[in-house]
Amino acid sequence: MDPRRCQVRVGGTPLELLPERALLWPEARTLAVADLHWGKTESFQRHGIPLPLGVLDEDLARLSSALISTNARRLLVLGDLVHAREGLTPTLVQRLAAWREAHADVTMVLIRGNHDLRAGPPPEAWRLEVHESHLDEGPFRFAHHPTPESGRYVWAGHVHPTVRLAAGGDRLRLPCFHLGRDVGVLPAFSAFTGGLDVARRPGERVFALAGPSVLEM
Repeated sequence: MDPRRCQVRVGGTPLELLPERALLWPEARTLAVADLHWGKTESFQRHGIPLPLGVLDEDLARLSSALISTNARRLLVLGDLVHAREGLTPTLVQRLAAWREAHADVTMVLIRGNHDLRAGPPPEAWRLEVHESHLDEGPFRFAHHPTPESGRYVWAGHVHPTVRLAAGGDRLRLPCFHLGRDVGVLPAFSAFTGGLDVARRPGERVFALAGPSVLEM
């Protein structure tokens, strides 16, 4: 296993937490990510809010790297692939269609999140298999909202979990994986997102994304 990753066992199944902000299910050759928010920059710009243009480039490069390094055959997106309908400019749609074509051998599955529902159906050129609320496989439920489900461990996104670290006078806030007893929440995949600090309860585990590695806190 890549030493930058953390291995966990959930529902008797070995999984890996990747520093690329992704969850790997090796047995199913499946990679899962959440909250990509494609088109967010374009949406903000339409409202006259200037934002850097390199965010999507970095996100796509990181996603490509994760797919290639894991040799995953399937990508699950746990909601909020698209930020808003108004951000889906023709240029962006074509650009993402080209990225999708570069990974044509990977099945791409979208479990729609609240942003996706408002944005409408995704462009056909992206060739997505779409599920409206969840996907059940093995011991897991993959969904957008972190709602417990009896008999299955739920993997979700939506809340963009973060953890705060302090040492001396230094303060740091990092995205993280938050694994509870019944629900595990992935960090937002897009670096251009806010976050919600984790309120950890007894028995829960938190894994921070510390540069090129994943570290349990």
